[in-house]
Amino acid sequence: MTNNNNSEILWSGDDELFQLIRAEIYTAVVGDIMDKMGFLHQFLPPQIKPLRQDMYIVGRAMTVLEADVVSEKSEHNPILNKPFGLMLEALDDLKKNEVYICGGASPTYALWGELMSTRAIKLGAAGAIVDGYSRDSKEILELNFPTFSYGNYAQDQATRGKVIDFRVPIKINGVKINSGDVVLGDIDGVCIVPREIEQVVFKLAIEKARGEKMVRKKIEEGMSAKEAFEKYGIL
Repeated sequence: MTNNNNSEILWSGDDELFQLIRAEIYTAVVGDIMDKMGFLHQFLPPQIKPLRQDMYIVGRAMTVLEADVVSEKSEHNPILNKPFGLMLEALDDLKKNEVYICGGASPTYALWGELMSTRAIKLGAAGAIVDGYSRDSKEILELNFPTFSYGNYAQDQATRGKVIDFRVPIKINGVKINSGDVVLGDIDGVCIVPREIEQVVFKLAIEKARGEKMVRKKIEEGMSAKEAFEKYGIL
């Protein structure tokens, strides 16, 4: 497998890629690479944080579109007559290494909880990221399922919001997310890597992360920050 520059890629398939990312990469270095490539708006809002600081997500987006509702019934749209809309169908459609990523609703209620986490774990999902709140925090922490949200809030989505579609393009704070894009989340935020540039981004990010380790060692040995940047172009 090669990237657009015909340089050798260091992985074969998602399992190897995600293992490499977990071992060597963090959101800051990936964001830096995308900035240099001209992709300047790939981070979700900083309000979306891990439920526990050491939680880490890497996987492919399984996008979920939620909408606020003021009535549980509709004469025109049968989806809105279901208790959660298409939420259960979306949840059951999760695949191995996928991330349930939900946007579209106002961030005023919980979009993720314990039983959803339990089902996602059974399906091999990598985590959940919601543009809103999560609940059942104690139970999710016990399950150790990577969950990113605005924080803890018990108010349920039932009667307030419904999933109206999934595996469709969504936007969160202006960031477009397609199903299949790579999602990376850690203590510093969540970034979206479009599928069409992922090979180049992660190859360069791995190189940069390894370079940063070398520069840190040189600085620890006494090299100045200015000298380090002039020599290695990294800081």
